[in-house]
Amino acid sequence: SIVLYTLVEPGVTAFLIKETEKYKIPCFGVLDYLIPKFEIALNRKANRKPSGQHILNKEYYKKIAAMQFSIEHDDGQKLETILEADIIILGISRTSKTPTTIYLANKGYKSANIPMVPNQKIPEEVLKDKKKTIVGLIADPERLMDIRKNRLNTLSEEKHTSYVDLERIKEELEESRKIFKANNIPTIDVTRKSVEETAASIIKIHEIKNS
Repeated sequence: SIVLYTLVEPGVTAFLIKETEKYKIPCFGVLDYLIPKFEIALNRKANRKPSGQHILNKEYYKKIAAMQFSIEHDDGQKLETILEADIIILGISRTSKTPTTIYLANKGYKSANIPMVPNQKIPEEVLKDKKKTIVGLIADPERLMDIRKNRLNTLSEEKHTSYVDLERIKEELEESRKIFKANNIPTIDVTRKSVEETAASIIKIHEIKNS
């Protein structure tokens, strides 16, 4: 047997070495060579404290709470408490609402998203709340069609439906734009944006609104 360890606390390391020597088991510290090199390169002394990257501060718990909230309020769920969100995202299907919401949650923002479905209204209390940061997402219709087709393929759904009909998608987008315009909701075209870029734009809107 051979023991490889990544311990950094001297007392625990000494105990492990002592015990492995007792049983004549070879024992090697994986970080023994690297830590001194990093100290020289960074001109800083290692503090030898384990799990320093996992300090449970207020920021950590804020992110956990935001993540929990965002998961519970994904895709129009728990509408009765959705106004507790910092940010609410609206958009038709496949406009990256969920990944953007989760990314924002990881930044500490309680986020929720509501899908804009034909013949289904957005709750009035959401649209009327002028203090809340509400953002609409749109995208190129042909791009959305391709994404939706890929989505159906992953579900092994071969039947052609209005969900992937280009004209229907254009109608959905036009209707969503009308709602955004009527309620002064800022919109972001996500066609050529990464989730990170979309989230950054939303955060900027949120900061301006709350400044």
